[in-house]
Amino acid sequence: MMDDLLIPPLNFAMVDQGVYRSGYPNSKNFTFLHKLRLRSVIYLCPEPYPESNLEFLKKDNITLFHFGIEGNKEPFVDIPEDVIRDALKILLDVKNHPILIHCNKGKHRTGCLVGCLRKVQNWSLTSIFDEYRRFAGTKVRMLDQQFMELFDVSSFKQLARVWTSGRGRPRNGQLTGTRVEPAPRTGISTLENAGIAVLARP
Repeated sequence: MMDDLLIPPLNFAMVDQGVYRSGYPNSKNFTFLHKLRLRSVIYLCPEPYPESNLEFLKKDNITLFHFGIEGNKEPFVDIPEDVIRDALKILLDVKNHPILIHCNKGKHRTGCLVGCLRKVQNWSLTSIFDEYRRFAGTKVRMLDQQFMELFDVSSFKQLARVWTSGRGRPRNGQLTGTRVEPAPRTGISTLENAGIAVLARP
């Protein structure tokens, strides 16, 4: 009976069509994640992915993109811009959607990547920081916000246009990831057609 329960990972939320964010998923979340019909996972922690999670990805033909970023706290924060840029390229590629971004608690590393995505989407800094703080709670890091503010997205504008124009089309093709190579698959499943209630963004 427990296997039928839809339990989302910590700090789970929809970022945009086919893009989700969360904290670290565990076996209790696998049934929920299966409903999303994910193609890819962006994992932002440096530690190796657990074997149980790898087995779930393999079973569901999900590609893992591993970008190891240390979870250092201020004043020793070192956000590697080159790694964020590589992860953002994967995130903007519609062939990888539906996609889940996660770190440990879904706050800082995930928040920085989502914040950079929002800059590509032309969100105002006020809106970007509001979203970041909503997930970070009392653990807001000023250097994370400074990183997002100074992050140059000019080289990603073309990818953003491709993403926007590619929505609504079947996404096919063989994908090669860090650990799992998924088989071709068509169609997209959003939270709505997976039978999961979604709150509209204001």
